Amino acid sequence: LEIGFELLQQTPPEVGLRRTLVGLQALARTGRELAQKFQNKGSLPTTEELLEEAPSTLRALFARLGATYIKLGQFIASSPTLFPAAYVTEFQRCLDDADPVPYASIKKVIEAELGGRSIAQVFSFIDETPLASASIAQVHAARLVTGEDVVIKVQKPGVEGLLSADLAFVYFATRVLEFLNPDFKRVSLADITGDIRSTMLDELDFYKEAKNMEEFRAFLTSSGIQGVMCPQVYPEASAKRILVMERLYGKPLVDLDAIRAYTVSAEETLIKALNTWMASVVGCSSFHADVHAGNLLVLQDGRVAFIDFGIVGQISPRTWQAVEGLSEGLVSADYKQMAQALVRLGATSDNVDTTAFANDLKSVVERIERLDVDVVVASSGDEVQARLQADDEEVTAILLDLVAVGQGYGIKFPRDFGLLVKQALYFDRYTKLLAPDVDPLRDERLRTGMKRLADQDMADVIDV
Repeated sequence: LEIGFELLQQTPPEVGLRRTLVGLQALARTGRELAQKFQNKGSLPTTEELLEEAPSTLRALFARLGATYIKLGQFIASSPTLFPAAYVTEFQRCLDDADPVPYASIKKVIEAELGGRSIAQVFSFIDETPLASASIAQVHAARLVTGEDVVIKVQKPGVEGLLSADLAFVYFATRVLEFLNPDFKRVSLADITGDIRSTMLDELDFYKEAKNMEEFRAFLTSSGIQGVMCPQVYPEASAKRILVMERLYGKPLVDLDAIRAYTVSAEETLIKALNTWMASVVGCSSFHADVHAGNLLVLQDGRVAFIDFGIVGQISPRTWQAVEGLSEGLVSADYKQMAQALVRLGATSDNVDTTAFANDLKSVVERIERLDVDVVVASSGDEVQARLQADDEEVTAILLDLVAVGQGYGIKFPRDFGLLVKQALYFDRYTKLLAPDVDPLRDERLRTGMKRLADQDMADVIDV
């Protein structure tokens, strides 16, 4: 509890008071809505009904509590190996969009971060209307005085104090819960909360995101990978709360119209992206852990661009060995080999029925193979665009199936495994859309890359 008290003491009193008032208002409004829902039914709610309403009620509360809890909701949605399925599914609806902060306030942040230089000394132009706005930051188009088109990711004023205060309270609350009820210690509640706190505070330091991007660029260069890039960072114009990056002109990877216009082959473009991502899993110090359709672009010159490195993963040798076993088992349809690999990864006892586990894994794999890709086509003038329907929901649902099967046999998967598998499922969706005749596990263009990774010395893999 001492750590929790220390964190609370670091919170400025005015911030703590303001967040307490906001929290009480949000709690009161959410409680009224829940009471009204049951009042309309004309009867008192049963325990089962309250439990059924809990995920949606908590999501509504998080949305009202603001930036910290929206990010917390997204963490829950992206961590099906850690949280109950009903909550993971519900928090898929926790959207990280927010009203933009007026440019006058954003301008003050930029000026404060430029280290005594004026905006005019660094930028010849900044568009006052943001390209995008999320809970923590918003993005503006700009041009450097040296002529390069860039985008500026600017942290919204007051966000750091807000997140620090909220996360200190959440961490303290979980410590108290563990103290009052030791059962929570067995599920490592405080450790999970500590990981969430560390992950979210890292997102406030744009130096770290810049470092992730530069390491990925260095990996591309050292690996000799052609036709793939990520935006160049301009460190002389960046700081902890502003990140200045090369502006890219392209369309999402799932935009069929763009791929046909910008590339010779959608299939080759996909394979290039997938090979690069797989190579980065063990060849780079971290891998991109959020490859949804909006974070993979096809540029006008045909290159594939990975963007937004705010969420990255690091894989342990133990997890990578399990992935190897899974891959080999999938290629040969040997579900027992797959089961044995997953047992080695996360078994909590030695008494796992691998034969029964293998049969259940077969059902999950068959569901993935039966999955159809729903393509939503939208036209604007002469331009036709396509995107995947319910991308996140489908991917998460399959991952939840895998987690549930594992839990049925006493297997608890680490978070890095969940992150890795979720990205692989994204690529499975893209394959069905862009190259439906390609089997990623049997295509020689991909198997060659996978074999090269499998043959690497595991000493080169980051152990976390």
